[in-house]
Amino acid sequence: MIVRMRERVVAACDGASKGNPGPAGWAWVISDDRTAPARWEAGPLGRATNNVAELTALERLLAATDPDVPLEVRMDSQYAMKAVTTWLPGWKRNGWKTSAGKPVANQELVVRIDELLDGRDVDFRYVPAHQVDGDPLNDFADRAASQAASVQQPAGSDLGSPEPPPSPGTPPAGNTRRRTAGAKAPRRSGGGPARTIKAKFPGRCVCGRSYAAGEAITKNDQGWGHPECRTAAAG
Repeated sequence: MIVRMRERVVAACDGASKGNPGPAGWAWVISDDRTAPARWEAGPLGRATNNVAELTALERLLAATDPDVPLEVRMDSQYAMKAVTTWLPGWKRNGWKTSAGKPVANQELVVRIDELLDGRDVDFRYVPAHQVDGDPLNDFADRAASQAASVQQPAGSDLGSPEPPPSPGTPPAGNTRRRTAGAKAPRRSGGGPARTIKAKFPGRCVCGRSYAAGEAITKNDQGWGHPECRTAAAG
């Protein structure tokens, strides 16, 4: 669905790849007041590189916004931004070849973005990623893309999805319990032990912390995550 607004649209987009290449996802978010997310969408890409995820996020954002309305795009990807603002004109003049004469990487996506930018008023703004007091829209897009890459499921405001979980390293609210040596295994609500498996891919627990491929995880009410987080929730 195209996002239509009468005034300037302020947005952010981001992509993520767990392994680069690895399980990847994209996300965009728009705001009416430059601070609070008003609408967002995220989606999986299967196995892809981070650059593909970043470009896909921009392509989906441009496709979802009204071309007649000025757009500000906040990004933390130097590659994606330079690809469409600095390098693209030269690539087109060279027949979609780099200055070294090699085919442009991810050409199909770049061509599509070029088509979507034609005749539009778009202002690209670089914002550093993962800053303590960084851009809130970029942070939201980063979290949504990371979640989409981890779970390989679409999400967004139109789907009624909850806000993506905090970035790794953010202290989980009200969750200070940790498993210690000799602690009992987490149990299901029915009384039986919870099944613990090794994660096939990196992901993020509901507590906000990430887990690595091969790390022990168990099912909780909101998906897979750390066994100790299920224990804390049950307590």
